[in-house]
Amino acid sequence: MKRSGTADLPLHGGRVPPWLATRMTELGTAIAEHIVLEYGASEFLTRLSDPFWFQAFGAVMGMDWHSSGITTSVMGALKRGLTPRFAELGLMVCGGRGRHSIRTPDELRSFGAITGLDGEALARTSRLTARVDNNAVADGYQLYLHAFVVTRSGDWCVVQQGMNQENHSARRYHWHSATVRDFVSNPHTAIVGKPQGEILNLVDARATRAQHALLKIANEPVQASLSEARKLSMPAHHDVRAKDVDLKRLGAVLAVAHEQELRDFASLLLVEGLGPRTLQSLALIAEVVHGAPSRFSDPATFSFAHGGKDGHPFPVPLKTYDESLAVLRRSLEAAHLGNTERVQGFKRLDQLTRSVEAGHQPSLTSTKL
Repeated sequence: MKRSGTADLPLHGGRVPPWLATRMTELGTAIAEHIVLEYGASEFLTRLSDPFWFQAFGAVMGMDWHSSGITTSVMGALKRGLTPRFAELGLMVCGGRGRHSIRTPDELRSFGAITGLDGEALARTSRLTARVDNNAVADGYQLYLHAFVVTRSGDWCVVQQGMNQENHSARRYHWHSATVRDFVSNPHTAIVGKPQGEILNLVDARATRAQHALLKIANEPVQASLSEARKLSMPAHHDVRAKDVDLKRLGAVLAVAHEQELRDFASLLLVEGLGPRTLQSLALIAEVVHGAPSRFSDPATFSFAHGGKDGHPFPVPLKTYDESLAVLRRSLEAAHLGNTERVQGFKRLDQLTRSVEAGHQPSLTSTKL
């Protein structure tokens, strides 16, 4: 079994203001619904288990592009938005921060009673992932957030985060059922961070003798490992700098948003009359919905959709945010009535942006709307 990735983040305090938390719930849920409609609930778990995609997802929702708070706010928004719609979307978010994380096993048992799945096995998986990251790998980070996302078919992913107060950083751990083989030997695809002295890793496959010695003392095995994975390490600076952004990709988004002919074409893919600022945000949202994993190496780019809570790269533009939400809602409402044209418009908008990025002039007459 492999962990799907990790992310190292500067430790930031503060709270998400209610006006942003509400919008994050609505936007995060709408993006998730688009992905579920197009690719299925299990694919949404695959996205969540990628630390780069997760960071871009939080940035496009208006959170600071690199801080530790992105994890708590994104998972809180998804729990508020997805769990009440489980019957429709097939996704349940259990756990959370602090006292909410302790309730995860009970929530999973209740989930099992509702769906007929083995809730006790899910609860055991939840405990194991937490114990591996909190106890088995002594890397200096103590967990304070544990979120378990599960589908009605039993696929799951875990997003959890630990804090190291000495170096003022947080480490986010991602797990995905698609990569699970064995909790007792080499479970992680990666654990990444700056060297801080010797790390005790009791679940490396080579630590068999140490494991056996421990088993004489305790009846419960403690196991995990270090290996290669999707790993994200965010810088300490709060502002967004040119080196943090793929300027070619961002330039393509701006070209689509501001070049008149491209703007008219892109607007028709979704709804006529979109201004360039809203279209810029929608192009980045479309990337989050349809982009391949390789497209999320620069999460800072996605902060140009709706800015950031603390004003980086700019304060959250509420009018643009609400216009983006309105377009997403209308497309989803139309899709539920059998008209998928606007939902598919997001995919074509993403394709248009990539075409411009690649240096190709898209055909503005041959594409079906």
